[in-house]
Amino acid sequence: MGGAHSREDLDISDSESDGEENYQDVVEEEENGERSSERRTKTPSSIDEVDAKLRALKLKYPSQSHPTIPNAVKLYLHIGGNTPKAKWVVSEKLTSYSFLKICGNDGSDEEDDEEEVESYWVLKVGSNVRAKVGLEMQLKTFGDQCRVDFVSQGVWAMKFISDDDYRSFVGKFQDCLFENTHGFESTDANKLKVYGKDFIGWGKPEVADDSMWEDAEDGFLKSPDPVTPARASQDLREEFEEAADGGGIQSLALGALDNSFLVNNSGIQVVKNFSHGIQGKGVFVNFDNRNCRGGSGLEYSTPKKALLMRAETNMLLMSPMTEGKPHARGLHHLDIETGKIVTEWKFEKDGTDISMRDITNDNKGAQMDPSGSTFLGLDDNRLCRWDMRDRNGMVQNLTDASTPVLNWTQGHQFSRGTNFQCFATAGDGSIVVGSFDGKIRLYSNNTMRQAKTAFPGLGSPITHVDVTFDGKWILGTTDTYLILINTLFVDKDGKTKTGFAGRMGNRISAPRLLKLTPLDSHLAGVNNKFRGAQFSWVTENGKQERHLVATVGKFSVIWNFQQVKNGSHECYHNQVGLKSCYCYKIVLKDDSIVDSRFMHDKFAFSESPEAPLVVATHMKVSSFSISSKR
Repeated sequence: MGGAHSREDLDISDSESDGEENYQDVVEEEENGERSSERRTKTPSSIDEVDAKLRALKLKYPSQSHPTIPNAVKLYLHIGGNTPKAKWVVSEKLTSYSFLKICGNDGSDEEDDEEEVESYWVLKVGSNVRAKVGLEMQLKTFGDQCRVDFVSQGVWAMKFISDDDYRSFVGKFQDCLFENTHGFESTDANKLKVYGKDFIGWGKPEVADDSMWEDAEDGFLKSPDPVTPARASQDLREEFEEAADGGGIQSLALGALDNSFLVNNSGIQVVKNFSHGIQGKGVFVNFDNRNCRGGSGLEYSTPKKALLMRAETNMLLMSPMTEGKPHARGLHHLDIETGKIVTEWKFEKDGTDISMRDITNDNKGAQMDPSGSTFLGLDDNRLCRWDMRDRNGMVQNLTDASTPVLNWTQGHQFSRGTNFQCFATAGDGSIVVGSFDGKIRLYSNNTMRQAKTAFPGLGSPITHVDVTFDGKWILGTTDTYLILINTLFVDKDGKTKTGFAGRMGNRISAPRLLKLTPLDSHLAGVNNKFRGAQFSWVTENGKQERHLVATVGKFSVIWNFQQVKNGSHECYHNQVGLKSCYCYKIVLKDDSIVDSRFMHDKFAFSESPEAPLVVATHMKVSSFSISSKR
């Protein structure tokens, strides 16, 4: 299937249709700058049409419908999903909202019980909505329409009578969200406690210094490379779709040279790289007892992680010890050219077996190095570098009966609970690490003992992290949003550096969030979460990543990087809190997507501003190009 834009372009207008029972109130939707082409004819009279147009002009005139009840709102429900019959209908013409504090022990309502430790805020709207205040609601604000949309067992919209009412609600919602997330009342003192004085702009975006975002935008526009404009004429075009041999794709290992690799339940399928995507039935390496050396004691199951090395002729395969958890006690080392597992490495430190939850290359382009023998490892409280050579500099004898032990050459075992979850490397080998508490730490390429910079968490665990080749941008994945961080700062000598090279001062920019609209979030499914957000792939100085891609359920979601960085972009108008970007394209597949990644920049061709996007489901793999319509 082809790409699709965000599907939140339906209109809501003040009109009546089919009498009182099917009353449909629709507010002027200006999000995409045009009205829906499928708007229904208004009946029974033209007076309603005139009234709707007057209201759209936002003229101030007295109205008998203005309520006297406190916190008055009009509540709408979205029906029809993404079908042609999709529309907003009035759920309650006139109702009110309230924020209630719920005691964790008995579930009773309290207006505000500061002494109750186990308690949380819920939003109650009329008789139809009762939801715990949280990021899962995917609340989206429309300041120019005095409206908010959110998810709670459906997609809802609340329209407020006045701008003051709207702002009062948004402020209270933000306060309740902070308290539910961090366990503290939303005060300046508590925000300082959570974010720290250097990052106060994360909790109070209105005081944040965004000058570095502006400088980065200027630098991007001055780049010698042609810039990808944010044009509607660019579209996603599916080039190839193939069924995978053996099915059950578990992971995708894209190569920057001739081949890429699909890891599935029974083996590894080798496919060819082309300028329009990956394609072809190449060699298939089966996982069986003949390929694995016996006597190691290492658990073997379908690998969940595949890491290319040595000019993409070798692959490290990591199989979890326990289903549902990523930790492994060692690796299987595959020689791709012979199709054989040549050894099984064990993780060991000071004579004690240890586990790793993730591995990655030394830097963005390390997999293309024909002599590479080292890679990075991460566990809950460990960050280290492993070497496949012994301490005397000799390559270990891979035919030895005993399982060889990887050499811990550099790293640190942290005594306190860092709860590391994921990591990635920049072009120079600098390391970014995401944690369960939401913190993102930056380590230079010459030390792993102490982070140069530690960004505070927003309350959600970081499940995946990526960094641009130049180290200027960090992209973190959480279940409900992506967080984009600018690492640039000016040191005391006036030099511009990244947070990998030194401690960032107090002029730190607030991050930007990338989210699905409430409608798309609901369509993606309640149990579907963001996974594996990544930048497009470049490995050369002076080149800039052009897009960001993430997976959620059956959606592959693509953002234009330049558009996200543009502070004057229409998405950011009339927003409250951290700037959030909702402008994206969606690739919708029939099955849940395993992974979505852009191929290496070298595979971009003249008619496309970007290398192909590869989208893998469990049974099929597809390639899409970003092309210009003619």
